[in-house]
Amino acid sequence: MLEFTVTDNFFAWVILPLLIFLARICDVSMGTLRVIFIAKGLKKIAPVIGFFEVIIWLLAIGQVMQNISNVASYVAYGGGFAAGTYLGMRVEEHLSIGTVIVRVITNRDAGDLVSGLRTSGYGVTTMDAEGSSGMVMVVLIVSRRQDLPGVITMIETFQSGAFYTIEEVRAVTEGVFPGRSQEKFLNWRDPLGFFRKGK
Repeated sequence: MLEFTVTDNFFAWVILPLLIFLARICDVSMGTLRVIFIAKGLKKIAPVIGFFEVIIWLLAIGQVMQNISNVASYVAYGGGFAAGTYLGMRVEEHLSIGTVIVRVITNRDAGDLVSGLRTSGYGVTTMDAEGSSGMVMVVLIVSRRQDLPGVITMIETFQSGAFYTIEEVRAVTEGVFPGRSQEKFLNWRDPLGFFRKGK
């Protein structure tokens, strides 16, 4: 009888909270990715993630409700939520899904930067503008997020100290991107195209 009690307590206070913790990590990280995918316009994959997310959540909350007096389950539930949120953001960062627009504003000659970006295969648009300190040049670059570190490196190399901003772009119909020498003008209308390898 004592052995049964010890085993029962071990399951209730160790195994069950651990399972709840892992389930919450899975469903919350999937939920984080689902929200990010919706924000990026990936409408086909978001419902699939949502389906599995809610099933895992139901399993986790069901175990918590069945063991309402078990404080360890509450701690595991909250801890899994926090860890899942962090994990979801980290996974999204590594996926580097989506497109960004980089806006560089400089009062110096940006010819070398523009030339370097175009040589590397980026589409670049330039315009003259007037800022608080006089005439400036605005350089616009639309880039895939996975290529962003290369763009930033070039900005810091050719225009050290220049002011620049990075903004998310919800959708891009066409553009010039590096690594697509056979097809410079890309059609990004297929939202799952981000997950396919380049031609």
